Amino acid sequence: MYQPIIGLEVHIELKTKSKMFCSCKNDPDEHHPNINICPICTAHPGTLPVINKEAVRKVIKTGLTLNCQIPEYSQFDRKNYFYPDLPKGYQISQYDKPLCIKGYLNLDGKKIRITRIHLEEDTGRLVHERDYSLVDFNRAGIPLMELVTEPDLVSAKEARRFAEELRLILRYLNVAEANMEKGEMRVEANVSLRLTQAISKKHKRKPHENILGTKVEIKNLNSFRSVERALEYEIERQTKILKSGKKVIQETRGWDENRGVTVSQREKEETHDYRYFPEPDLPPLRIIPEMITEIKAGIPELPQQRRERFKKEYNLNEKEIEIFVQNKDLGDYFEKIISEAMEWLKKVEGKAKIVKLTSNYLITDLQGLLKGLPFSEKEILITPENFAEFITLIYEGKISSKIAKDVLQEMFSTGADPSQIIEEKGLVLITNAAEIEKIIKEVISQNQKAVEDFKKGKENAFQYLIGQIMAKTKGKASPQLVNKLLKQTLDKS
Repeated sequence: MYQPIIGLEVHIELKTKSKMFCSCKNDPDEHHPNINICPICTAHPGTLPVINKEAVRKVIKTGLTLNCQIPEYSQFDRKNYFYPDLPKGYQISQYDKPLCIKGYLNLDGKKIRITRIHLEEDTGRLVHERDYSLVDFNRAGIPLMELVTEPDLVSAKEARRFAEELRLILRYLNVAEANMEKGEMRVEANVSLRLTQAISKKHKRKPHENILGTKVEIKNLNSFRSVERALEYEIERQTKILKSGKKVIQETRGWDENRGVTVSQREKEETHDYRYFPEPDLPPLRIIPEMITEIKAGIPELPQQRRERFKKEYNLNEKEIEIFVQNKDLGDYFEKIISEAMEWLKKVEGKAKIVKLTSNYLITDLQGLLKGLPFSEKEILITPENFAEFITLIYEGKISSKIAKDVLQEMFSTGADPSQIIEEKGLVLITNAAEIEKIIKEVISQNQKAVEDFKKGKENAFQYLIGQIMAKTKGKASPQLVNKLLKQTLDKS
């Protein structure tokens, strides 16, 4: 009956060494308040701002990645409003001449249009105590990129997907960390409901006429889960209002995470309320073609390109691909291991099995050792070369899966070479047929019921006997040899 129409406004703190208009350190997480400040970012009289070139380049890089047009001319403007965390009494932002316009992001085969991406300075941070508030200006003046979409999103889930994919792209570009829990990426959603086509016909509207609803802005969305939950709640709230015959009020609402509801904050401001005018202390910007060409050349492989390449090059399934795309560092580590392992083998025909083994051990066993901590190649003790040797030993049948787990644990703890660990701990695989046959006979004599079950066609009994043999050898026997010799022995009995 009602279709949600959703547009997003996303604020992203850029990863630069210094703030937007001064040389203060860009470190909003500084534990001591009001340390990274100076007369410029605290708006002392007579101070003048200077544009951070790196911040401009990072916004243009993002815009080019998101298929935006980059106008030749851009300028900064003053956005006038009063709030305790805004030291100047205005914010240096961009209004009618942003750095990037008319772009789009392909999301699951659908184009989500991007109206604009502009650059501004962040505000300070308010700390509310029981009966008073404090202001920390460490964050004031940090380069802040704002991205505004067209109202092309039609569900809470789709809005969340857009925000997640955008953050992934920003990280690949190395323009921002965009950690929502730290406030480095802040999402605001504008949502309204419109009548579907079926209802339009009932109201005798022409098919091309849109029956748009009243827009409500939702703030305080500090996680992807909050984006989805807040929009789901707001869509349901507006639906109930419209079904009851009442009108939705245009306003700004906040998201209450604990109660799971949106709450009214204030009536929505219009653009003219901010009294924009060109920033008199900063010159207009002219973006030359050479600069665009240089920035374009620095755009790396993007998430969607990596998904497609990993599918084609490694034939991984979607779940595996997404893990290596979401965790770029782990994906890079995976590719280094494959490259090293193929050097060890010196043959191409084993690549598919090497890929599968590597993927399994990284996604399952290594992640288990990390115990939920994020993967970082800089911090892990296992080099790609050693992991490749480890995978090759498994591939060649030189260690069993049980021994492999013990070896990997030791590699993770010490960073030692797998061959060295195997030798020092006496984990060399038993490949002597006579020795294995002796153990097989012992196991058979002790498990006659399993032998009888196998003869009756119960395959599980065979696997049980394999397990008993491997247990007696402490996982050191060659699994392939055990399998072969056990079958031969049982066939003779």
